[in-house]
Amino acid sequence: MRAKSRTARSISMLEKEALAVLARLKRLGSRRVREGLVRYGLPSDKALGVPMNVIQRLAKSLGRDQELAEALWETQVYEARLLVAYVGEPEKLTPALMNRWCRDFDNWGVVDTVCFKLFDQSPHAWGRVEPWAGLQGEFQRRAGYVLLACLAGHDRKAPDGKFLRLLPMVERGADDDRNFVKKGVSWALRRMGRRSPGLNRAIVEMARRLVKSESPAARWVGRDTLKELTSPAVRKSLAGRR
Repeated sequence: MRAKSRTARSISMLEKEALAVLARLKRLGSRRVREGLVRYGLPSDKALGVPMNVIQRLAKSLGRDQELAEALWETQVYEARLLVAYVGEPEKLTPALMNRWCRDFDNWGVVDTVCFKLFDQSPHAWGRVEPWAGLQGEFQRRAGYVLLACLAGHDRKAPDGKFLRLLPMVERGADDDRNFVKKGVSWALRRMGRRSPGLNRAIVEMARRLVKSESPAARWVGRDTLKELTSPAVRKSLAGRR
């Protein structure tokens, strides 16, 4: 959907709009959904219990609106930050804003949704991967690898070399035994390994090294990666590609 043509709004006007959206989210939420978030390792203390498909429908009615997205982010409400992924305007993101939002990440649901639906469409996306993968926070570091996974899936024009250059960084990340980091690393490797036969060979070779590592996290990443990238389905999909 096209971004809406809007005149500049005051901070107080944006706050009112954000509160109106929050009121809609509250009406759409349920205790059952909110309590169910815990099963998936997601926070419920700042959540309203709104299903993702309902968030997506609400986003469609709102359209792209970067000013509103920034106001919604400041509410800290879980579903409001998910909504930001669909309402924000990728071309209006700045590295500074992306960094600030990355510092705010405190759960995998917001990390993955924002990277998958917003950040990876930004012209600044590639420049965020390495800095974020080097951060100390679990969800900040995950964001670096998840963003790489999303770029591997969505940036069809990127040459193999852009991904090959980042493989040493990803291999180092495989040693991180934190659950959401190692899963982000595995996701990045698996998405890259589906792009081309050359990337598949390079990543399968890396995964075989990881399986022999002394690090339990690296061994897990290696096994998870090999299971997918050596499967008949992936081999078939890559057959004939150059």
